[in-house]
Amino acid sequence: MTFSDLNLSRRLERAEAIASAKFVEARARVTPNSGAEWIEVAGAYAMFDGKDSPCSQTFGLGLFAEPSTRDLEQIEAFFHHRGASVFHEISPMAGVELAATLVHRGYHPVELTSVMHRHVAEDAVNTNAAITARRISAGEESLWGSLSAEGWAETPELRDFLLELGVSIAATEGSLAFVAELAGRPVATAVLRCDDGVALFAGASTLSEARSQGAQRALLEARMRYAQTAGCDLAMMCAAPGSPSQRNAERQGFRIAYTRTKWCLPPC
Repeated sequence: MTFSDLNLSRRLERAEAIASAKFVEARARVTPNSGAEWIEVAGAYAMFDGKDSPCSQTFGLGLFAEPSTRDLEQIEAFFHHRGASVFHEISPMAGVELAATLVHRGYHPVELTSVMHRHVAEDAVNTNAAITARRISAGEESLWGSLSAEGWAETPELRDFLLELGVSIAATEGSLAFVAELAGRPVATAVLRCDDGVALFAGASTLSEARSQGAQRALLEARMRYAQTAGCDLAMMCAAPGSPSQRNAERQGFRIAYTRTKWCLPPC
């Protein structure tokens, strides 16, 4: 059994940090004028992908080293000099003292995330024979991005970001884009990364008319098989607490490791 502790949190948060850093590196190559870059400070990865990008934030703060005042100032300057707010995704394993420090510096909580995990193992065959899942082929990057954006149509602020995501994912070292098809028609997307034995499951999006038919289940199974062949022992997935995504993950064997808090410091 894998217990929720500091070591587990370090593995999970580092896996997501690496995924974000690799994505930012790809963005810098694909869109040089984006200004995308990342730095490491006190064991935390700080990513900038544009001032309005959901990828512009840190992971791992307080897990690998206690950040000093100078460390926090360096991270804040990294974002503020680019006109962006500072966002930290903080694991509770970093301790209450870090939360108190952030409050003292003017941060406020803006989001909670359930970080979930399970052992990697091949699942049962999908029960809906009309749905298949596979990795996208070369030339399908724009299709994947459009499909992902359409699945999040109820969140219009993410649309432009998601439309560009397919090309960036394809250019990201180690990231694999998957698509599910219902009777041959693409209806859902997902992403997989494998780093240091951790398989990160992300990018879940399904067209509204195709939901509750097993598309994400098929995508989970396809990615789980790939993760198993890649030598991963641990799978992770993140979702909003109490959301349908969390319930789906729990139905598929994931359990909550901890609830992460996102903290924000607006530009000066």
